Amino acid sequence: MSETLSTYETVLVDRTGAVATITMNRPDRRNALNRALERDLTHALTQARDDASVRAVVLTGAGKGFCAGADLGSIPPGYTGAQARQHILEAYWPIVELLVTMKKPVIAAINGVAAGAGCSLALACDLSVMAEDAALLQAFSNIGLVPDAGSSWFLARQVGYHVAYQIAAEGMPVEAMRCLALGLTNKVVPADQLVPAAQAWAERLSQRPTLALGLTKEIMHAAMTASLHETVVHEAMQQERCFASEDHAEGIRAFMEKRAPVFKGR
Repeated sequence: MSETLSTYETVLVDRTGAVATITMNRPDRRNALNRALERDLTHALTQARDDASVRAVVLTGAGKGFCAGADLGSIPPGYTGAQARQHILEAYWPIVELLVTMKKPVIAAINGVAAGAGCSLALACDLSVMAEDAALLQAFSNIGLVPDAGSSWFLARQVGYHVAYQIAAEGMPVEAMRCLALGLTNKVVPADQLVPAAQAWAERLSQRPTLALGLTKEIMHAAMTASLHETVVHEAMQQERCFASEDHAEGIRAFMEKRAPVFKGR
């Protein structure tokens, strides 16, 4: 059964079982980021992070687009580069940090276009499903800007420098099937199946050992900038934590009893 968890001005949060679906809800603006959406999205993701009964999250957009990036129409006259820098660090970074550090899987269900900072949010999620008519768009160079909100970091690590630079420099949409071929998304589905497909995937993941999945996420992000030895040490430390978990004990029991494990997420 689905239920609404909280009411926000620009975000919808629904819960089915252990899965929370967070929907950016400014469809008339293709879910472009303004102050209200940035605030509400930060709060909704924080709520999902802190609720132990939520074991997987789906992030999507209402209407015809995932997120169009910054709402240029909401930028006041005389807006300066210094203000832009401050906004990236104070508004965008907390959202990206929540997506990357949350100790549970986050799946982006990408409908329509994910552009600019909206593309960054999609890439920051652990997994993604794209509608057949969806696309990622690094729109920054089209208005004389550099990628922000972490796009440079995510793109370069996911597709390598040359392809990442091409995507950023050309400022052209990368269609769903091309994203699949490049490894920028995990699955492509018909548009009318997008959110159900993402939610079904999240439901399956929510039945996995949440502690182990969360720590795997932490280790893999750290491994991108760590040495092999540092990574082995990190793995060993977190393995010690997993050995003490109820889910590990259940996994061993289930293996010995030749049955499917029933993980509780602890």
